[in-house]
Amino acid sequence: MTPTQADLIAALPAGRLPSTMMQLQAGDILAVVGIGLVLGACLAMLLAPFVGRAPSRRARIRATRGLPAEERALEVARVLGHLPDALRPTAYGAAPALPDDEIERVALTARRARR
Repeated sequence: MTPTQADLIAALPAGRLPSTMMQLQAGDILAVVGIGLVLGACLAMLLAPFVGRAPSRRARIRATRGLPAEERALEVARVLGHLPDALRPTAYGAAPALPDDEIERVALTARRARR
C-alpha cells in the first residue's frame, strides 16, 4: 500500500525553529523591503556612469570657449565630425579669428557629418 500525501506530511520531522519564527510577520516584510531598497540604490549608483546622458552638441561646443581661435575651430570640427566651410580659414590661420558667438552660430547651423 502506497502512503498518501497526508501520511507523508505527518511523517516529516517537526521543524527545529519555534512555530512563531516560521510565520512571516510585518517586521520581516519591512526588512525584506528595506534590503531591496538598499540593494536597488547600490545598483543605481553603480550603473549611473554608464547610463548617464551625454552632453548635448550645443554644450560641447560652448565648452570650447576660451580656446584660441584655431584650436577652437578644430575642436568644433571634432565635435561635429567635420569642419564647416565657414570655419576653414579660421582653423588654418588664413583669416582673422571669428568671434566666439560667430563660431558657435556657424557650428550649430552646420549639417551633421555624413557617415
